[in-house]
Amino acid sequence: MKVLLIAYDNDSHISFFPAGLAYVASAARDAGHEVEIYQQDIYHYTEEHLTEYLTKHKFDAVGIGGCGGYYQYRKIKAIAAAIDKVPDKPFFWMGGHLPSPEPEYFLRKFKADLIMIGESDETVKEVLQTLETSGDFSRVKGIAWLDHTGAYRMNERRPLIQNIDDIPFPAYDLFNMEHYVLHPHANSARGDRGAEILSGRGCPFKCNFCYRMDSGFRPRSSEKIIEEIELLKRRYGVTYISFIDELLMSSVKRTVDFCNKMIEQKVNVKWSCNGRLNYASKDKEMLQLMREAGCVFINYGIESMDNEALKRMNKNLTTDMIIQGIENTLSCGISPGLNIIFGNLGETRQSIENDVKFLLKYDDHAQLRTIRPVTPYPGTDLYKYAIEHGLIRDIEDFYEHKHVNSDLLTCNFTELTDDEYYDALYWANNVLLENYLESTREANKTCLDKLYLEKDANFRGFRYV
Repeated sequence: MKVLLIAYDNDSHISFFPAGLAYVASAARDAGHEVEIYQQDIYHYTEEHLTEYLTKHKFDAVGIGGCGGYYQYRKIKAIAAAIDKVPDKPFFWMGGHLPSPEPEYFLRKFKADLIMIGESDETVKEVLQTLETSGDFSRVKGIAWLDHTGAYRMNERRPLIQNIDDIPFPAYDLFNMEHYVLHPHANSARGDRGAEILSGRGCPFKCNFCYRMDSGFRPRSSEKIIEEIELLKRRYGVTYISFIDELLMSSVKRTVDFCNKMIEQKVNVKWSCNGRLNYASKDKEMLQLMREAGCVFINYGIESMDNEALKRMNKNLTTDMIIQGIENTLSCGISPGLNIIFGNLGETRQSIENDVKFLLKYDDHAQLRTIRPVTPYPGTDLYKYAIEHGLIRDIEDFYEHKHVNSDLLTCNFTELTDDEYYDALYWANNVLLENYLESTREANKTCLDKLYLEKDANFRGFRYV
């Protein structure tokens, strides 16, 4: 079958590599189908262009995936409308975190023929095979669909792939990798060429604001990860790896094993990952080994410097653990990503004041840091709470009326009035932005001193620092 997979425009000059779509592309191609990528993310094609392209080139099926979010919802809604305008409309499926919590809504609202729920490596092959033959989706696991009468059907969930080392690498060759390697990463140099890969799938934790369809964590072996890194180095000259899964630091043992193998095999790339402060707070030797193995940045989900709020979030963290973990990370020469959200159950004005105090003390300005409101994405415990307490009516109310921007309130879980809530966010982010601007001014002053006082011949012009 002739299949078009859409990498939607995310409004970036240099886009982030769509790894999930690339895994689906690899699976579909391995099953014998002709796969093409529509790279709207790179070329910023209009939706009218997509309608014309599909009309001209006659695809049998078109697929798109997306995570939950106001921008993704609006963009994919527009893309779905463009597909619907094609005179001989191809079979249209959706996947990812956007439609999976409540697939019936997206089947009807976006006029999709089918929703793939959960990981789609095996599902996409079975869906396309069924489309080629009987057209009867009743036995295909891991999907939701509308039958010929328009009735909603949700099939049995597909079991997770247990040995994820068996999953083929993403179909890098179908994408314009010369674009994606230019995407900047935390603590990357201007001359670095980066790539995003997965070290595993899932997460063993269950925070109340995080949407997770499947429990548990399935790691890739260190050997398989390094094999993929070497492929990216060889084909695309990659010098920086960003691990984009939720948790490379799933345990101290796993992290140490991976770092030792990176060092032994002289992989010699910079890398960043997502980490857990309950490990970083207790094992400084692990962090030192990570730095030796090339780690330059660890992204931490801190979320709040309020212990009661952390308990309600199910973070399995305390503020003492957070502080110790960040101090350990900095002392080992690794930049920490300090992610904080405000407005979870029970948080107060004092909570955000604690957050700002913490950020001012520990932010090394590797990234611009601000504080956003917590968002109760569909499928999360926080979303269920919002529904039960009348803060959100349903998924349509969430996406069409409440979640209009990630920096604005979706709904208020605190005792503050909305005006008081926004006043707290305004104050906090004004302080943080002023601090960032001051650090930028100081960095530029250093450039001036080196250029004119030290006559630095390596100066490359005044630019972003």
